[in-house]
Amino acid sequence: MNLKPETLQRIDEVITHYPVKRSATLPLLHLVQEDIGYIPEESIEWIAQKLDLQPINVLELVSFYPMFRRKPIGRRHIKVCRTLSCALIGGYKTCETFAQEFSTHTGRDHISPDGEVTIEFVECLASCGTAPVVLIDDELHENVDVTKARALSDQIKAEAAARKS
Repeated sequence: MNLKPETLQRIDEVITHYPVKRSATLPLLHLVQEDIGYIPEESIEWIAQKLDLQPINVLELVSFYPMFRRKPIGRRHIKVCRTLSCALIGGYKTCETFAQEFSTHTGRDHISPDGEVTIEFVECLASCGTAPVVLIDDELHENVDVTKARALSDQIKAEAAARKS
């Protein structure tokens, strides 16, 4: 597995915080996903070996928690809230707009044809008073209607074009 040296150092340090090594499984999964972008099969086996576990003990956590991804995603990750407050104020239309803008589907593991964006329809992003809300990478955007979704899409496309030139 190809982790950055600083990630390997953080992993070794995190393990020391737990009297039972098994308890470090979730933090290690987060560190691997933060570094690689997802949890590949080889990392499940590597973490299991590192913590003296069976791979199934790590896999059961990866498959249970929805924040862990088993496949790569686009360079940019757009999460659109679909819970009640957002749904009532247009979250579904917002999500459809992003999907149209990037020629992709919504859900998990759907990457735009250019590999730039993954759009995911998610549960609560905890900003019901400013619905509909969208999390782009780690930045929360509030009151995202169709017009604002198009503007955010244009901004992402412009950034991608600038990066490529």
